[in-house]
Amino acid sequence: MPGLSESGQPAGEPGPRVRLTAWVDGWVQGVGFRWWVRTRALELGLAGSATNLPDGRVRVVAEGPRPACAQLLALLGGPAAPGRVADIKSRWSEPDDRELSSFVAK
Repeated sequence: MPGLSESGQPAGEPGPRVRLTAWVDGWVQGVGFRWWVRTRALELGLAGSATNLPDGRVRVVAEGPRPACAQLLALLGGPAAPGRVADIKSRWSEPDDRELSSFVAK
């Protein structure tokens, strides 16, 4: 009989899908940050995008199981992230009605 994961979901079951939107501020453009985020998101099985914004921030939108999205959020501000992250603002919401199939860097 399977046990429970850290999220309280039965082990092996990803749980409900969520959407994470994060705005990452700092020295995050021109340093490979978007492509690094894309790689981490794909490793976690997430769909979405990482987009440069005109004000110098990067917006990350990720959809998938909440534990995987939470892990991506932790990685965004971690020591392995390229550049220098000064601040991250995040918002959790329901997934979009559009089915995202991959993760892209725009």
